[in-house]
Amino acid sequence: MAKKSAPALRKLSVYLYIPNLVGYVRVLMNCFAFAICFSDKRLFSILYFLSFVCDGIDGWCARKFNQVSTFGAVLDMVTDRISTACLLVILSQVYSPGLIFLSLLALDISSHWLQMYSTFLLGKGSHKDVKDSTSWLFRAYYGNRKFMAYCCVACEVLYIILFLVADSKTESLMDILKSLSKQSTPLTLLTAVSLFGWAIKQIVNVIQLKTAADVCVLHDISKKQGS
Repeated sequence: MAKKSAPALRKLSVYLYIPNLVGYVRVLMNCFAFAICFSDKRLFSILYFLSFVCDGIDGWCARKFNQVSTFGAVLDMVTDRISTACLLVILSQVYSPGLIFLSLLALDISSHWLQMYSTFLLGKGSHKDVKDSTSWLFRAYYGNRKFMAYCCVACEVLYIILFLVADSKTESLMDILKSLSKQSTPLTLLTAVSLFGWAIKQIVNVIQLKTAADVCVLHDISKKQGS
């Protein structure tokens, strides 16, 4: 009986890693945030951003307490992708043309999914291991935590700003951006700084998509040559 319970206890211990507990809190926080997103925009924005900040906290906890796990990494990425996807879907309903946000959603999910899959094909321990990439921007993004943090935060902040400033469900995205650019307020500066980081992240997503797709294609070629 003791032998049977040992694997179950070890499995439970991984589920109860401190960074994974933080991940569960993130999921609950996001669920509540999206439930009240239209009734209380400010509270939604605070909860959404706090959940995003917790992404950095659970990573720190994983390194601090030596509790890095594959489950935790996947939970992290799935939570990130789903939360961003939900916000992009909402923005696609608030702004026109909504196709812009749906295209960003497709790029975000496809590039990260392919990157994770190509990581497993190459036998790497992390999807952030891109030291062998020929793209200096791709290496800089994943190789410098501060640079990556800026791009990720800028992207999420831009989406939050766009959600907060929209008054109706028929807003023109270009009209809102032009209106913000004409104002001399801290919000305008924050939007400009966020827009720059957002643009870098989208370029990285495109590079990531192409690089990961190449890995999958080369894997197929290798299998055919070996058969």
